[in-house]
Amino acid sequence: MKMYICGEWVDRDDKMSVVNPFDQSVIDTVPRGSAADVGAAITSAARGAQVMAKLPAHRRYTILKRAADLMAERADDLAETITREEGKVIAEGRTEVQRAIQTITLSAEESKRLHGETVPLDAAPGVVSQFGFTIRVPVGVVAAIAPFNFPLNLVCHKVGPALAGGNAVILKPAGDTPLSALKLTEILLEAGLPEEAIQTVTGSGAEIGDAITGDPRVRKITFTGSMEVGDRICRNAGIKKVTMELGSNSPLIIMSDADIEKVAAATVASGFSNAGQVCISTQRVFAARAIYADLLDALVKPTQEFNAGNPFDEDVKMGPMIRQNDAERVESWIAEAVGQGARVIAGGEREGTLHTATVIADARAEMLISREELFGPAIAVSAFEDIDDAIAKANDSRFGLSAGIFTQNVDWAMRFAQEVHSGNLHINASPQWRADVMPYGGLKDSGMGKEGPGYAIEEMTELKMVVFHMGG
Repeated sequence: MKMYICGEWVDRDDKMSVVNPFDQSVIDTVPRGSAADVGAAITSAARGAQVMAKLPAHRRYTILKRAADLMAERADDLAETITREEGKVIAEGRTEVQRAIQTITLSAEESKRLHGETVPLDAAPGVVSQFGFTIRVPVGVVAAIAPFNFPLNLVCHKVGPALAGGNAVILKPAGDTPLSALKLTEILLEAGLPEEAIQTVTGSGAEIGDAITGDPRVRKITFTGSMEVGDRICRNAGIKKVTMELGSNSPLIIMSDADIEKVAAATVASGFSNAGQVCISTQRVFAARAIYADLLDALVKPTQEFNAGNPFDEDVKMGPMIRQNDAERVESWIAEAVGQGARVIAGGEREGTLHTATVIADARAEMLISREELFGPAIAVSAFEDIDDAIAKANDSRFGLSAGIFTQNVDWAMRFAQEVHSGNLHINASPQWRADVMPYGGLKDSGMGKEGPGYAIEEMTELKMVVFHMGG
């Protein structure tokens, strides 16, 4: 496929291959964009931002709603594209498309809800002849830098609110999975989006990322990816607004009163979907010592049944990891844990990019599999003594994106909600739960700012204060 900049689809002699992570076949190629391409795209986006700023809210709504309808019409093709380039099983690909449609639909609705408010200036002593109100306006050019693991829906979470807010967008999809974003770009243009309102630049983030994030004409950056790359972006960005959706090693606390079979099913589903390549995958599992052995026994069978293979096979529950070196990293972290005294009680095998769903027992905080973001199909299980110990273990991380607890005890649940340092907290559910309408973002090294169209649009617009001085 070609990339889209300056109002046209363009190709380059230097290309990048898009590879199917399951069988390593080349699906397609995309241009390897350059810093010069980025500069031209931002110049075009600056013009597009002027057009978008004048576009009435209802027109923005109509464009995005039409885009959602087109996505629904092409749902099968989009799902197959996701599975082919990213590797998640086709059932998960279909689910992602439906979520993406909702994200664009929610964004369309938010375009009609942007408004200011009156400010009671007479609440200040001596102010009697001033009338104040606010106006919300677009920031201008938004840079959207997307990850590989949800190549359609996480692009929609950035592009949808940006366009709804009246901005132009520079979209940089992940180098491994650019095709879904390019197809979304086609849909948006077909839906009536002004031709310079979106620029989709393909290429290596290492080669063009700084050119995107450092340009002063870009007034807002929304990024999903690793903490290390997020830190580099923030240092390079200068004075502009940023939303950072970064890493995690999400904890799940299982209290002694939990239904073990229900917990085991939720743990397996949330630990291994998309081969564990989800920012909020369950990674660290803490079980009350009284039920620790029973939980380990309950995890074995569903983990063994969570079979890996061809993601287009309807009977397969888990596809490959995105790259072989990522699968090798997971394998090595498991080996390190075992070398330090942990036990593999299910899984632990790898063939190419396929890594089996794996449960590690007797994990400790100093192990890589507990300390860092695994982003792979393994969970690390350990025991705790009481609620104080459970909360301390959950908080023993530089990350804070999502956490879960299973309990029927309201006091324990409220302590979890108040004391666990995480942006998303789930009671009687796993950390890997998200409705696209909700505010979503992390604490600590998991980033800053919120996604969710109704919240993201606030961060993609500016507030102006207007004061009428009457009688002057």
